[in-house]
Amino acid sequence: MKVNFFLNLFIRCLLLFFLMINIGCDKSTFLNTKKKISIDSIFKSYYDFKLQINPIEATKSGDNKYNDRIENYISKDYQDNLIKQYEEYLNLLNHYDSLDVTPEQWISVQVMRWDCTIKKEGLENNLVTMSSPIYDLPSFELMPLIQVQSLHLYFAQLATGKSVHPFNSVRDYENWISRVDDYLPFLDTCISKMRKGVIEGIVLPKSLTIKMIPQLDEFISNPVEKHLFYTPIFSIPDSIAKVDREYLKITYRDMIINKLKPKYIELRNFLIDEYLPVCRESSGIGSLPNGLETYQYLIRLHTTTNMTVDEIHELGKSEVNRITEEMEIIKEKIGFKGDLKLFFEFIRNDANQMPFNNPQQVLNNFNNIKKTVKSSIKTLFNVNPMADFEVRRTEAFREASASAEYVPGSKDATRSGIFYVPIVNAKSYNKFTDEALFLHEAIPGHHFQLSLQQENTNLPEFLHPESMGVFVEGWALYSESLGRELGLYLDPFQYFGMLSMEIHRAIRLVVDTGIHGKGWTREDAIKYSLDHEAESEEAIISEIERYMATPGQALSYKIGQLKIRELRTKAEKTLNDNFKIRAFHDQILNSGSLPVILLEKKINAWIIDEMKKI
Repeated sequence: MKVNFFLNLFIRCLLLFFLMINIGCDKSTFLNTKKKISIDSIFKSYYDFKLQINPIEATKSGDNKYNDRIENYISKDYQDNLIKQYEEYLNLLNHYDSLDVTPEQWISVQVMRWDCTIKKEGLENNLVTMSSPIYDLPSFELMPLIQVQSLHLYFAQLATGKSVHPFNSVRDYENWISRVDDYLPFLDTCISKMRKGVIEGIVLPKSLTIKMIPQLDEFISNPVEKHLFYTPIFSIPDSIAKVDREYLKITYRDMIINKLKPKYIELRNFLIDEYLPVCRESSGIGSLPNGLETYQYLIRLHTTTNMTVDEIHELGKSEVNRITEEMEIIKEKIGFKGDLKLFFEFIRNDANQMPFNNPQQVLNNFNNIKKTVKSSIKTLFNVNPMADFEVRRTEAFREASASAEYVPGSKDATRSGIFYVPIVNAKSYNKFTDEALFLHEAIPGHHFQLSLQQENTNLPEFLHPESMGVFVEGWALYSESLGRELGLYLDPFQYFGMLSMEIHRAIRLVVDTGIHGKGWTREDAIKYSLDHEAESEEAIISEIERYMATPGQALSYKIGQLKIRELRTKAEKTLNDNFKIRAFHDQILNSGSLPVILLEKKINAWIIDEMKKI
């Protein structure tokens, strides 16, 4: 009896010790065995865990304790640890139901459960590996490098000293060197994994690899003083002593000559000599082993729904038809004589839509739009973020393959967000979508929503980062529809631009499912896009190749937008004159990024509560 008693006591002590180490909660919580672990402690632990596994995200959030590292997120040890950690967090959450926590906490519990479950499922898939440290996109274990939204490109952005990694002190500069030392083994692992992919027939489409190779040239051919990774040396703060400046110059020169350039040469030679000759001709992952099953998982990850390939494909066609009809109406108002396809061609080449001579004029146009929107934003929103943002041209090394994008500022608003605009040729830059693009990327789209999310002290911190693309991108696309309410779209060409942006996202439903679920070729997808939208062929090719590289991600925009618009329409019809748009937007934005099924439950409950007040 005594043996069993002491054995049981020993086991209980071990379990409590294990929880204290892995959850990071206050010791008193665990020493009191009659007291359940607080849900806030679990939320805090989960946030700390996510920063540990993604040091770049920690830097983005303003937490500098991991600024000297990145994680080799495609290594087996890293992935095995993640599976174990997600399992442990799910086990903890299983002890809670809606009666144990507040309604707000219960929403957060469900988001955390979704995140752990879907990420664990991806890690256990034999094609996908996990979300990369940027954009929260899944990475393919044997295809870890792509021509867009890839760590090797984002790392170069950080290297400029104009992104989220700080360069204000000697310690900051040394931290970057340490990050480079972590980055090189990551590239080694990429080459190793891609060699394994060659053996197993899991390789990138040839067209994507071709785009990657010239991206590496800038890191190889440029002399040290013109090398992207040397850029921070030109802006060393005056507060740093002269002797330290000289030390940093020597150290960065050595880093570029003896570390980075040799590794980039090795990577480039591998891509040209070994990888490109065996790259596949097919465009979608459906042709790969377990490809169709993996694509269905990616649909679930990116849309937070159980929609099938066929359902999304047909929804896309339906939306394309609906938006096309509205485009016909605007075309008639403009007075264009000819069919819509001819109007697409006209607007692509209309000199009036290409009035700029230099990149700064493009940026000035966006800043003028910013002034208009900021003057009217209070009509639709009760709150504004503390953080500001700047409009900046996309860096040259990635501009040709880049889309416009937004990078959030710091959580404390001391570092502004950045709205990146690719301007490959200012004289051929077409402005007809600029107002819609601004609403999507800046206000009230990504900058507005993401800043409010990370500044919301009522949310658990794990809900502060971007996350949940169907919500983030769905909101941004919904934001494009608010232009007339914010004093924009007075020019019918700009309103047509908004419709063009929307049909672009509807087309994504068709071409993404076509490429990855129905055997479409790259050329099939390009032709469908050219037939149904006004984007240039160059831009369309870049977009199609992006979808090829990131299966399922492009579905999130329209699925999320349609759900938010559906919920607004339901609230307007149900509440009639008692509907308040600012209150509705508060409800959409004040819980962080939510799976659409949770968002729907929340808004339905809010409508019921509002009805009770009438």
